[in-house]
Amino acid sequence: MKKVKEHVIKTIEPGSIAEELELEPGDVLVSVNGQPVKDVFDYRYLINEEYLEILVRKPSGEEWELEIEKEYEDDLGIEFENGMMDDYRSCSNKCIFCFIDQLPKGMRDTLYFKDDDSRLSFLQGNYVTLTNMSDADVQRIITYRMEPINISFQAMHPELRCQMLHNRFAGEALKKVDRFYEAGIIMNGQIVLCKGVNDGKELEYSIEQLVKYLPYLQSVSVVPVGLTRYRDGLYPLMPFTKEDACAVLALIHSWQERLYKEYGNHFIHAGDEWYLLAEEEIPAEDSYDGYLQLENGVGMIRLLREEVHEQLAALPGDDRKRHVTIATGELAAPILTGLGKEVKEKFPKLELQVKAVKNEFFGGKITVAGLLTGQDLKKQLADLNLGEELLLTEHMLKSGERVFLDDVTVEELSGALQVPITIVKSDGKSFLDAVLGRSEN
Repeated sequence: MKKVKEHVIKTIEPGSIAEELELEPGDVLVSVNGQPVKDVFDYRYLINEEYLEILVRKPSGEEWELEIEKEYEDDLGIEFENGMMDDYRSCSNKCIFCFIDQLPKGMRDTLYFKDDDSRLSFLQGNYVTLTNMSDADVQRIITYRMEPINISFQAMHPELRCQMLHNRFAGEALKKVDRFYEAGIIMNGQIVLCKGVNDGKELEYSIEQLVKYLPYLQSVSVVPVGLTRYRDGLYPLMPFTKEDACAVLALIHSWQERLYKEYGNHFIHAGDEWYLLAEEEIPAEDSYDGYLQLENGVGMIRLLREEVHEQLAALPGDDRKRHVTIATGELAAPILTGLGKEVKEKFPKLELQVKAVKNEFFGGKITVAGLLTGQDLKKQLADLNLGEELLLTEHMLKSGERVFLDDVTVEELSGALQVPITIVKSDGKSFLDAVLGRSEN
């Protein structure tokens, strides 16, 4: 018999309903309105009421029955030891583009876990393939209105999708999109483009099919596959060239123009990497429809530029002397160099060095800052005069921790380089504050 999961409280938010009720870490949530809670979907849905009866068991075994009157969508202020309140669901696919399959041996165990959990799509914005989703899961999403749901489409020809995901049910899984559409569930989509596989005419066909899900499918991003040097025995994928990138952008732009005229929505979006590879200008801000796909690297450069320009315009400029270094991936280095020059126009005595770090750990085809390791930073920055401070983006670190992908800590890197390190958030204000040495307000 399967043991029932216990929902142990980890923390209580100060000033919350839970604190007022004198709930404490270690208490166990047993039920809400007489119903057992299976997972976080159940919990979020069940507490969205104005009147609740919750049953809590204290560590002593004593049970408390608590009545709560609140606003409809008010949260209780509880964080559980298991954020999912259930087991995480691993991926059943063997995708030809899977980044986890391209990791070397010997990294921390958590990096090798492949999730394909629809609950993470709602909670954290993860993209799911739908192959791991039961009919009951689909119905729960519809019933609970857990939206938006983020979907990895890859290809809309069912046979090709089966081949790309190496799962014979991958094509059939697309029918679940029809159910979401019919129920009016908001969706976002993603296509990981693989050269010679789902690009060209296949990409054109996929866009044609995906347009039919407007307006509930509100955006689709197209991003290039990431290829590390650890691909022995894997599907033979090739990197995209500048010419390829230009062709991808031409196709996407033609669809954007047509769709904007008809729907007032650009719908299909190219990841920033395509523009840098093609050496084309990043589109204007209004091309991004409110930046729906930032986490997929769509519009990040444009947003950063706009935020820095706005912040910079409001500053009078001065003669402060400061020498700092920004270390980043090869992809973003020219962008940050350009922004640095604009900052220096107002702060002429500022010495700002941007260092492009080559990704030797994963291989030179990986150029994004978020996949740089502590050892590559340590090796390539060791002999440089880094000034009084080294600035690194938060995307290099494990979420919520000061640890790089290879388990080197920020403190270890700082000690090795003998320079203070500041981790910078991805917005323009944080960038400018860090460069200028201003404490954030």
